Amino acid sequence: MNLPNKLTIARMIAVPFFIAAFMLGMYPAALVIFCAASITDYFDGKIARSQNLVTNFGKIMDPLADKILVYSALCLFIETDTIEAWMLIIILAREFIVAGMRTVAASEGRVLAAGMSGKIKTVLQMISVIVMMAGLWLSDYPVIMTVGYYIFIASLIMTIYSGCEYVIQNKDVFSM
Repeated sequence: MNLPNKLTIARMIAVPFFIAAFMLGMYPAALVIFCAASITDYFDGKIARSQNLVTNFGKIMDPLADKILVYSALCLFIETDTIEAWMLIIILAREFIVAGMRTVAASEGRVLAAGMSGKIKTVLQMISVIVMMAGLWLSDYPVIMTVGYYIFIASLIMTIYSGCEYVIQNKDVFSM
């Protein structure tokens, strides 16, 4: 197994530790774990592309590991009343639509690549989680949570935009 795939697996292994730290109210530890796991996302892709180590495992598991990490945090934020459940429902709906389209395209031998707006969405989600977790930790400074929340709203807008863009660009999948 190559290094990028090991980093992807490490990101997935980090999730239960992140969840445990968060649920125990150990926000600094949860924040460190989340940040470390998020950084592996950058490095696994960079290493895989630069050293020609792209694998089918990485193509499938890298974005899945991102989603498991980020959406775990968002579920925990619902529990702490940091975000509303409907916000996560919109995000999940977009992901199910995109995954469904990719599945149909794959059955026809096509690969639907992720667009730049989808990558921006993921980065905004990760940044918003980091800032909002810092806001939970540093609760004496509510401006941190406010900034994180507005970054999350930006990620929600980008989620809707990227989902619409993806459907429009790949609408021919619906006629397969």
